[in-house]
Amino acid sequence: MTEAGSPSQTPGQTSPFGLHRVVEPAGVLPQQAWRLDADPVPGRDEVVIDVERLNLDAASYRQLRETYGTGPELRKAVLDIVAERGKMQNPVTGSGGMLLGTVREVGPESPLGLKPGDRVATLVSLTLTPLRIDDQLSDWDGQGEQVPCKGTAVLFGRSIAAVLPDDVPDLLALSVFDVCGAPALTSRVVDRRKDASVLVLGGGGKSGSLSLAAARRAGAKRLVALVPFEAEAEVVRASGLADEVVVADARDPIAVLNAVGETVDVTVVCVDVPGCEHGAVLATKDGGTVIFFSMATSFSAAALGAEGLAADVEMLVGNGYVPGHAAFALELWRAEPGVRTVFEARERQTSGS
Repeated sequence: MTEAGSPSQTPGQTSPFGLHRVVEPAGVLPQQAWRLDADPVPGRDEVVIDVERLNLDAASYRQLRETYGTGPELRKAVLDIVAERGKMQNPVTGSGGMLLGTVREVGPESPLGLKPGDRVATLVSLTLTPLRIDDQLSDWDGQGEQVPCKGTAVLFGRSIAAVLPDDVPDLLALSVFDVCGAPALTSRVVDRRKDASVLVLGGGGKSGSLSLAAARRAGAKRLVALVPFEAEAEVVRASGLADEVVVADARDPIAVLNAVGETVDVTVVCVDVPGCEHGAVLATKDGGTVIFFSMATSFSAAALGAEGLAADVEMLVGNGYVPGHAAFALELWRAEPGVRTVFEARERQTSGS
């Protein structure tokens, strides 16, 4: 293993934050690093995983697909990123995704509670996960964000992963885990506002549907789902997850405001396209809260836009982690038929059936 990273690291020492895996530049955390050491030999508190599938985050996959199409150039783009950086971090969106695999080896001081043979989904971003790809992504057709893959990945002492449940298909569990931070934080925010009105931009997606269900459980009195197309609106209406389903381009602030009508207490942004910050702010009451879960968000645009609109709104960055988030999201999927309706529709769309 390359002995790089923080100047405070001593030879042979591992850091629970992964500092010893940073090749360049020295002194930064793995997510900020340009390149990581992906050697699949575990340190004393590390876990090595045999990777079976990557799940690219929605914003990253959209950007790559729009740039390279869905053929060999797309596969090459992902392979080049991982080969150059030792991790999957889209240089345009800055985002990555997560992965599914089987635990190969566990260091003797790992605190994660995993053992060889466990099938797991990582709950930390690919942007900070040392990763090697060994099969040239030969089984990926480029048609979806889930990428069959053979390779290895490394988890640190402060990483998190979930053992895959027996009652949920692996690929479905991966989809739920990929967005599990959104419903957990939505629930926390809505629970603090009695009888809140809630708008979910991107309510027809995975994170959006789970966030709608979480908001309902937390006591929301009015739930509005905004989607870009009527076909998507029909699916969300059939799911029963929202009181109102409106169709508008989330990138058009005035269209969003007009579609929503009365402004809301909480807006949850779950879209995978850039340029939706100002619509979210306009649709939120003074004193309200906007939660940004999209990796396509420009946080400078959000902050300066709110200032320019004289909007007194609290803005939260959904960081993807809330204690218990994976179990909470799975329980929502199991218990809420409407969530399953949306997930199944998304799966049909991806598969082309």
